[in-house]
Amino acid sequence: MTMLEQTQGLHEDATDLGGRGSVSDYIALLKPRVMSLVVFTAAVGLVMAPGNQHPVLSFISILCIAIGGGASGALNMWWDADIDAVMSRTKKRPIPAGKITRQEALAFGMVLSFGSVLTLGLVANWMAAGLLAFTIFFYVVIYTMWLKRSTPQNIVIGGAAGALPPMVGWAAVTGDVTLVSIALFMITFTWTPPHFWALALVKNGDYQAAGVPMLPVVAGETATRHQIVLYSLLLLPVGMAPYFLGFASVFYGVGSAILGLVFLGYAIRVWRVREGDAAKKTAMSLFKFSLFYLMLIFAGLLAENMIGLV
Repeated sequence: MTMLEQTQGLHEDATDLGGRGSVSDYIALLKPRVMSLVVFTAAVGLVMAPGNQHPVLSFISILCIAIGGGASGALNMWWDADIDAVMSRTKKRPIPAGKITRQEALAFGMVLSFGSVLTLGLVANWMAAGLLAFTIFFYVVIYTMWLKRSTPQNIVIGGAAGALPPMVGWAAVTGDVTLVSIALFMITFTWTPPHFWALALVKNGDYQAAGVPMLPVVAGETATRHQIVLYSLLLLPVGMAPYFLGFASVFYGVGSAILGLVFLGYAIRVWRVREGDAAKKTAMSLFKFSLFYLMLIFAGLLAENMIGLV
């Protein structure tokens, strides 16, 4: 019997308690740190989009995208409560901690999902609302319910959900999808595997105990390191794509190239350092830098758009 199976009975008991969740517990269900990336990348897509939208409508649009992202997090925790109870980095989440029941999390997530999509449709347009609905569906059903527990490519395919917010922000203004918004999507989509696999190398034991077929569990850590380098190589030109496509200046092009090369340097270090605590420390360094990379890439695009360099 696996550790996951041993905890399932205790978990079911815990989720029957309910009614004790505080405001902070419900906020935790929204995965606020993940939500911050969703909000930022969506805001960049919205600001870069051609056309004029009233600032109040823009604010409401971003709020709807944020709430939709948070709803996805709540529904993810509802479905993955058994896994969360096993893994060290997630066992203190509200459901495995017994502060919120699975039923409460499900209701909370569903209300926020429908509310955010409906409001975005009414305030902005139904193309943006449809993309937001698809984002929630993809993350909860395709990634969480299906891919995460069935294939080591879960992060590669499932990463599409996390890459969609800038497209939603763009569509909230324009009502369509263009090459520019697709390029923004591709940056986050390509960034996701090396970002998450770096963390998976550090937390490999957790995934093994939970029975989640992450790439290090199924293919081994060496193969994972190869894939991290491969995707980091691919990220270099993808990160520069806004410059190549003509909607970012040479300053962005040079800056994104430097960031991409530094990212690749961290990936090569992960590939070279494979033993003991040093290997985990190196992988965690890549994970942390990857967050810095994504924020700077999108911040650069936002700054150039606001000061009119392009």
